[in-house]
Amino acid sequence: MRRIDNAPMSKYTSFRAGGTARLLVIPETVEELSSALREAASSGDPWLLLGNGSNTLFLDGEFPGTVIMPELGGTIEVLDSGVIKASADALLSRLARAAAANSLTGLEFAGGIPGSVGGGVFMNAGAYGGELKDCIVSADVLMPPEFELKTLSREELDLGYRHSALQENGAVVVSAAFALEKGDRAEIDAKMADLAARRSEKQPLEYPSAGSFFKRPPGQFAGKLIQDAGLKGLRVGGAQVSEKHSGFIINAGNATATDIVDLMHAVQDRVLELYGVLLEPEVRLIGPDYGKKD
Repeated sequence: MRRIDNAPMSKYTSFRAGGTARLLVIPETVEELSSALREAASSGDPWLLLGNGSNTLFLDGEFPGTVIMPELGGTIEVLDSGVIKASADALLSRLARAAAANSLTGLEFAGGIPGSVGGGVFMNAGAYGGELKDCIVSADVLMPPEFELKTLSREELDLGYRHSALQENGAVVVSAAFALEKGDRAEIDAKMADLAARRSEKQPLEYPSAGSFFKRPPGQFAGKLIQDAGLKGLRVGGAQVSEKHSGFIINAGNATATDIVDLMHAVQDRVLELYGVLLEPEVRLIGPDYGKKD
């Protein structure tokens, strides 16, 4: 188990911006992960679990606690029943490719999602009309307070729009299993290629970002509201509302986390003023007060 003091979290998050963590712990086995979780939970200091860092922004300054970032080998196993099982640190994009390589359909939408399986289950990741809840069977988790291994069913995971029960119960994903259907390999590959082309055409993949920055308001689209408000291209320091897709805030050049947050507030204020809609960030914002009770 590796430990890094004063870790620069810009190195571990897709925004390539942000502050430091007092301690970064990288467990390499389930036993080490359980031990690290118990140690962090009993310390009295804030702590959090980080997957691939694709949906998280650490605010400028120091996070005064422990960040736990498991590296469990990124294993993916395809079972004869059409079930595919992956460790929490496996990338969703790799999982989708493994499914395609075995002519299994149902995960094509995940081919361009940059997050990990664990983070994907935590947030019920989705894109282009698909979500993990559509095909997940179960997840093996470490359940507090002792962080013992337990299997949660699809129903127990309570997956909804960018939500899971893990956000309330504090369980940590170790692995997850997905039930897929047998399909035609050429059709699966063609669908994944089409989605990849659409992403490349419409999303600013050439810049660091955290994907779609805001949650989709009921009956609305965040990107359209932002564009209609005339905010496309709006810039604060090195942070910018993407010219390519208004739902993305990008690091256009040496942005600080403060630049990104200030731009977020400017967008929220203008959209609320014009349309009465308060945009909620989909990105997790982690600062000194993370985990504190009101």
